[in-house]
Amino acid sequence: MSSPIAPAAGRDGGRDRGPAPAGAGPRGGTPRPRLSINLRQSGIYVALALIVALFSVLTEGAMLQPQNISNIIVQNSYILILAIGMILIIISGHIDLSVGSVVGVTGAVAAVLMVNHDVPWPLALLVTLVAGALIGAWQGYWTAYFGIPSFIVTLAGMLLFRALTLTVLGNQGIGPFPDEVRTLSNGFTGSYLGNVGLGPLGGADLFSLLVGVALCSALAVTQWRTRKARLGYSQTVDPMPVFLLRIGAAALLVMVVTVQLARFHNLPWVLVLLAALVLGYSLLTGRTVFGRHVYAVGGNLQAAVLSGVKAKSVVFWLFVNMGVLASIAGIVFAGRLNQAGPTAGNSFELDAIAAAFIGGAAVQGGVGKVVGAITGGLIMAVINNGMSLIGAPSERVMLVKGLVLLAAVAFDIWTKRRSGSPILR
Repeated sequence: MSSPIAPAAGRDGGRDRGPAPAGAGPRGGTPRPRLSINLRQSGIYVALALIVALFSVLTEGAMLQPQNISNIIVQNSYILILAIGMILIIISGHIDLSVGSVVGVTGAVAAVLMVNHDVPWPLALLVTLVAGALIGAWQGYWTAYFGIPSFIVTLAGMLLFRALTLTVLGNQGIGPFPDEVRTLSNGFTGSYLGNVGLGPLGGADLFSLLVGVALCSALAVTQWRTRKARLGYSQTVDPMPVFLLRIGAAALLVMVVTVQLARFHNLPWVLVLLAALVLGYSLLTGRTVFGRHVYAVGGNLQAAVLSGVKAKSVVFWLFVNMGVLASIAGIVFAGRLNQAGPTAGNSFELDAIAAAFIGGAAVQGGVGKVVGAITGGLIMAVINNGMSLIGAPSERVMLVKGLVLLAAVAFDIWTKRRSGSPILR
């Protein structure tokens, strides 16, 4: 079995490439903390905060109302799910243009099974996930083993699976879905521990607040362990005041969102699902051999193959994974609308790709993080929501989103030039 390796430097100048391997540097010595900011890692979080602050002012506080925050999460959950799979595809140096059509066809499969054939919803969901995996395997085979560029394979898939969606549905919507599926898409956790008073803010669900506190604690412990590990290998780290400020800002954001959700209808079930996916895929990319191989394949394919990485297998399973996540997004989207429609998933691939690039993915691959993709998706979601609240026409929303995407890619190119990394032209 091949040994885990870190992606070779070259395309990204050593920025945000995932974890260094266990033997990354000699032990001993005391690293000198430095006061610096990694623009790729921190810039998107600052941008999200500024965009939220801007629209909070423009909407006179409506942006941060409990119901609106809940709506932002529920209405964009399927894009965030797709962004998780898309960032992995892009890190490996590929692209998937078919995810919107896969969302449509898997939602159609779920609808036909549950509504037309009365298949029990757990079995129907399992079959839908298997269908998504088979679609991903189909595209992964042509890309990884046959050697057709992923752009062409998934462009063909976008057309094939849209046609299949129309065929499965008979060019008409099918619904309604069982209550359990709709609860996953639109429902909220119960008030298990009752409410607690928050002074001028009124009452809030205690269980939701405790979940927020647990998340903040887990975040602090994880970041502290990461800092200690880097110190153990003589890697540079931020000074303690900067480290504490960063953790405090993240914890504050988590608690603000949690408090507002606890004041409304508790935690959306789809947020629980999304949190589980983010945690799982963050561990996959940051703590496993497969995750290191993904970065290696995207960072320097030739070096990865020479190091023993089975690049074809890595790419194949990434597309299988993308198919499964697209089927989850298809179920969530169909459940939210309470029907599967012929146009479901239209342009979802554009939003997912935009979320990945805005979240810090590099055009040439080898760079990116799951949390970054989620942040990029939230930036797009806040723009959509904020401009809707101020009554902006749809063409202006598309204009702003296009400019934001262009700015994100331009920023990626600019940071490469500053670091002296080669840029493919």
